[in-house]
Amino acid sequence: MKNILIVEDSPTMRLFIKMFLRGVKNVSVTEAVDGIDAIEKLNKNSFDLIITDINMPRLNGLELIEKIRGEMVSKIPIIILTTKGEESEIEKGLMAGANSYLTKPIIGPILTNLVSGHL
Repeated sequence: MKNILIVEDSPTMRLFIKMFLRGVKNVSVTEAVDGIDAIEKLNKNSFDLIITDINMPRLNGLELIEKIRGEMVSKIPIIILTTKGEESEIEKGLMAGANSYLTKPIIGPILTNLVSGHL
């Protein structure tokens, strides 16, 4: 069983992501409402993949990625899933340490294929 952490402040968006991930076999999903919540969950559990938004309260997605790659020295694959689709934003996300970058609205098969590829 592979463990995926979804970091998204919108309950509706978390629900959509979980629905799409049903198409990926043998995965367990944990939800975090922002970057601080994600760090707490990462300190308590082991995850095989992180899917994170950028725009969140308290600790945004880019700050979260920088903490994971820096302080936590983790190589967990990270997918950014956000509304920010500008080239400069994509570059910021990848430079921070994300492995992949997707823009909303979510296209189910693209997300599930990307998740499967990282697992």
